[in-house]
Amino acid sequence: MSPAGHTCPPSPAAGTMPGSCGIFSPIVSPIVRTIIPSGSVVINSCSSTAEQLCNFICDCSDCSDENQCGYLRGSAVLGTPFTCDFEDSDCGWQDVGTSTYRWVRGRPTLATWGVGPHSDHTMGTDLGWFLVTMSPPAKTAATAWLRSPEMREAAATCEIRTWYHLSGSCESTQGLNQTEWPVLHLAVVLKDEVVELWQSPECSSKGWHQLVAYPGRITEQFQLIFSFTQPPTCGAEVALDDIMFRNCGLPEVGQQVCEAQESHCHRGSCLAQHRFCDGTDDCGDSSDEDAAQCKNFTHCSFDHDLCGWEAVAGPPVWGRNTSLNLGTSYGIPTRDHSNNSRAGFFLHVGSGPTAQAGGTAQLSSPTFQATNSCSLVLYCHLHGSATSKLSIFYVTNFTKHLMRERTGDLGSCWVRERVDFNVMGPFKVLIEGVAGSGGTVAIDDLILSQGCVKEQEKLLVTLPSQAGASPCAADEMACDSGDCIAAELACDFTDTCADASDEKRCGTTTFESGTGGWHDVSVGQLRWGLQKVTESDSFLTETFLALQTGEGQMVGPAKARTPPLGPSGPACTMEMSYHIHSDPQGFLAISVADHTTGTTQLAWQIQGRGNTTRGHVRVPLGERSRPFQVELLALVDLQGSASVGVDNVTFEQCYLDVVLPTAAELSCNFETGMCGWYQDLSSDFKWVHRQGSDHTTGSGYFLSVDPSVPWSHGQRAQLLTSRQKPATAPRCFSFWYRLAGPQIGTLNLKLWLEGGEEVVLWTRRGTQGSIWHRAWTTLPTTGQQRYQVAFEVLHDGFLGDVGLDDITQTAGPCGAELSCTFEAEGCGLTASGKGYWQRQSNGTGTTTGPVADHTTGTAAGHYMVVNTGRVSLPAGHTAALTSQPYQPSVSSHCLAFWYQLSAGTPGSLRVFVEQSRVRRKVLSISTMEGSNWHRSHVTIQPNGDWQVVFEAVGAGGDHGYIALDDLHVSDGACPEPASCDFEQDTCGWSSPSDPRLHSFAWGWKSGITLAKYPGPEQDHTLGTRNGHYMHFDTSVLGARGTSALLESPPLPAATNSCLRFWYHMDIPEHLSSGELRVTLQGAAGQRTVWSVAGHRSRGWQSAVVPVQSPSEFQISFEITTRRWPMEGTVALDDVVYSARVGCHSSPENPVEEKPSGNFVTEVVLSLLLALVIVGLVAAGGWYWLKQRGVASRTPTESNSPQGFDNITFRDDKVIISPREGDEY
Repeated sequence: MSPAGHTCPPSPAAGTMPGSCGIFSPIVSPIVRTIIPSGSVVINSCSSTAEQLCNFICDCSDCSDENQCGYLRGSAVLGTPFTCDFEDSDCGWQDVGTSTYRWVRGRPTLATWGVGPHSDHTMGTDLGWFLVTMSPPAKTAATAWLRSPEMREAAATCEIRTWYHLSGSCESTQGLNQTEWPVLHLAVVLKDEVVELWQSPECSSKGWHQLVAYPGRITEQFQLIFSFTQPPTCGAEVALDDIMFRNCGLPEVGQQVCEAQESHCHRGSCLAQHRFCDGTDDCGDSSDEDAAQCKNFTHCSFDHDLCGWEAVAGPPVWGRNTSLNLGTSYGIPTRDHSNNSRAGFFLHVGSGPTAQAGGTAQLSSPTFQATNSCSLVLYCHLHGSATSKLSIFYVTNFTKHLMRERTGDLGSCWVRERVDFNVMGPFKVLIEGVAGSGGTVAIDDLILSQGCVKEQEKLLVTLPSQAGASPCAADEMACDSGDCIAAELACDFTDTCADASDEKRCGTTTFESGTGGWHDVSVGQLRWGLQKVTESDSFLTETFLALQTGEGQMVGPAKARTPPLGPSGPACTMEMSYHIHSDPQGFLAISVADHTTGTTQLAWQIQGRGNTTRGHVRVPLGERSRPFQVELLALVDLQGSASVGVDNVTFEQCYLDVVLPTAAELSCNFETGMCGWYQDLSSDFKWVHRQGSDHTTGSGYFLSVDPSVPWSHGQRAQLLTSRQKPATAPRCFSFWYRLAGPQIGTLNLKLWLEGGEEVVLWTRRGTQGSIWHRAWTTLPTTGQQRYQVAFEVLHDGFLGDVGLDDITQTAGPCGAELSCTFEAEGCGLTASGKGYWQRQSNGTGTTTGPVADHTTGTAAGHYMVVNTGRVSLPAGHTAALTSQPYQPSVSSHCLAFWYQLSAGTPGSLRVFVEQSRVRRKVLSISTMEGSNWHRSHVTIQPNGDWQVVFEAVGAGGDHGYIALDDLHVSDGACPEPASCDFEQDTCGWSSPSDPRLHSFAWGWKSGITLAKYPGPEQDHTLGTRNGHYMHFDTSVLGARGTSALLESPPLPAATNSCLRFWYHMDIPEHLSSGELRVTLQGAAGQRTVWSVAGHRSRGWQSAVVPVQSPSEFQISFEITTRRWPMEGTVALDDVVYSARVGCHSSPENPVEEKPSGNFVTEVVLSLLLALVIVGLVAAGGWYWLKQRGVASRTPTESNSPQGFDNITFRDDKVIISPREGDEY
């Protein structure tokens, strides 16, 4: 140690890609090359041929031929192959834009809330990497283009999954058409054309959402293009993370042994016989679709005509068209199935402006002979609506027989479907399509097997006449009784139809009379279907929903979905019985999907355990807006004995206005439950009811949010009440909270009024230490409106946790608040006098004031301000701001606050303490050096209730203002400025919030260990685990921030002053590349007055630093590193600043140490060991001397003190100091 110097409508296509399809020049963004550090990736270590590179098959033993392909050979974090998580490199993705609007590889930013992801998706923290757009032009539309490397081929089963994050919002779009919204596209670039695969839905909420795209069979080299287009004046951003390629490689080449019902492909792989001649190249060499082999199959691709099929006159009617002609609206197919091309034909029925939503389009086949071997394969495309439907019937004698039905949104892909007919007489096949609002139903590649023989005789099979027009409008549904109700009232958990038929097919069912509203939306080789119980099962009734073999060409879990449900109340729960027999790779899960925003949340999951697991599960769904859908997902290997079944599904207490016995119980200590509080399960991450160091008993239960847990990928956790009756009188709402962690985020208390209005009642941001604080606010009257109360946690970072305990609601308004940031409201302070104090932020205020508040350091932060210009506050006139009465709990209190006086002639700020209507002036401020916020404090020794009065006095200047922020009243006398033991608060020490500094915040905690918190087990002040100190975990230092700053309040010019403090370091020597510095920052700049390199101190160490500054200054403690990783913690305690009192010892003197708990143990053990050694040495010496006849000592020796007082134990060394009079 030594001194040293949005919500949006559908969007059309994203414009034109730069350059033509065939001339994509490898444009390399200079921004990418400076910001994106590519990881060290080994490519093609076994010299694979070009055809073997990037073909989704590991040809090298280390799979190095599959690196930098738009994916790497695998993700070490996720454990998935052919994945790019962007943690180590860009995987070969390149920005190919022609403007300043670019894609770059980056990390989250903590600069501003609400713009960009605050965590990546891979790690779920603010330290992970992703790709993100940046630098859009301000006044013109722009598109950012991102291109993959070349890939070789893709199998028909290929699936692309990635996670995207849309953030920011556009300005008012009044007068703009529906195209003026940001949209993300994914397209595949082929030799002759660019084919779109996917586009973002019409509405997108904040957070990470999954994108799933199926490119289909691709037989040539291809590339992928992500494009993000936003209109002028739109500040949106999009980020991409975790791009995965599943089942994209072709089957292995080489002769395999086929099982029964399988045949060989030419390349040697095996394929199920019913997959031959089905319109899909499953073999990878087209041998399963060989023309000679399939000559007896009748294949209609609609490329030329309807092939003898007849479109029954509508409206609506099946139309034959191409993607080129139909455009790129959200629900329309982006290409046909036959050719995987925009120019290919298919049949479709839509719900556009000229089409009747909900009408049925019919397609009829020729008449076929009676058969038991006729099968139909077709490819269907249902996208854009949750209510679209495709039905396949056979018709005999005016009667329709339903064979297969698909309902809902299957995604932007073609899905294989197969129907086998066994009919005793002549019949026709009838295909019906119903397009829901905003959706399209399409079909392609109708393939009839050789067992489907046209009837040669003139036998007529007549289609039944379509039912008469529904008596209900397009936006209505018909009750079974014939009455009409609004469609949005169906499945809202309350009976609207007189016969309750609107709630009959909404998911609650035993499956004895059908699916109960559940519909299969699987696209792969597994599906859900009804099945009879074959053996006694106490969990399943006679008929249940079972996992079965499906006909789709994809590989993935089976999925069943309810109709659109909701809205639901906070206590809404789904219950069901289930069984699963599977190995650990199999699973059964429940998720909740919001079709309008494209979001899906996992609500419950169980893995296979190698045996049969049966059970009954209750899954909380919580309060959700309409529409949402519940999904059942399952994945097992049905080739063996695996099975999955679901039965007895119910939805309990889901009615929006259900009144529960605990609904009004807002007061809660959480010892026995949640009382009247509920999780907002639609938010990103969750509050957890857990046991630990609570406020009530010290070891009881409380609610906690820990953003470091693996499933916390979101930005918001909300805890809310059910709807409360209108409040006719104000009430005091108090609670205890803990905000621990340097980057922990924000805790808000909100009032939600019926009708959508939201009021922030109280807010805190950033670390408040690992101790419990009490807060309170007055809940106002709400007139005739019902309301909800909600606690909300917003992520800023991912270190620490949030705690909530002992909520109390009492009649009448609250008293004076001990701590006030003015972020939510005025804390009960009342204004009086000639001038007018008002609460404002610089961004919204009407009075000239500070450019940023003190609490948040931003223009959006709030403060109190008064205009002291002579027009508003003439010379000598006053404007007063008076607090509510404080009730003394100890003999003295410390009143601290931050203030700012404008330049020029702002007047003066006087502070009074009022008791029994008698005012006593305790402080007066009329000048201020610099334009920063300044801190002042004063010790109050009241003899009863007291109030503080802030009084601004006008001085007659033309312009001026006086501002206040961050009032705080604490127990005990105030310390000297910049001195702090950190037991009650941080005494004005804080970390700057200016994002341009790229620095992290220090934390304030005790020795009690919290999640992810290393640090000293004892503080220095008290020497206990309950004592507090400032600390920082250096492991978070990296590219996004290389330092951590802790600053004092501004201090006046100093001569011959002294700073004393204690610090604790626990940094391994081999990971130490940084240092702790003390700097002085003033008008003349910054200079370092003390520093120490990172090391392991094994205890608290003291430091003494002389301080001199010719002008106002701040003291800063800074941790900085030259490289990373840097591991370990640094802590500070007992900072004492003595103005105009020189240091009595030099910082070069040996430092005194106060051992920490672990060090004390080491010292005690070392002491015992040393005593044993010394004892043995002494005994041996005495015996040796005795043997030599030494019986007397000199007088000097006799007078020597006895014992070992000259031995000092220090760290891991024994130091024997010379005694007085000893010579060397």
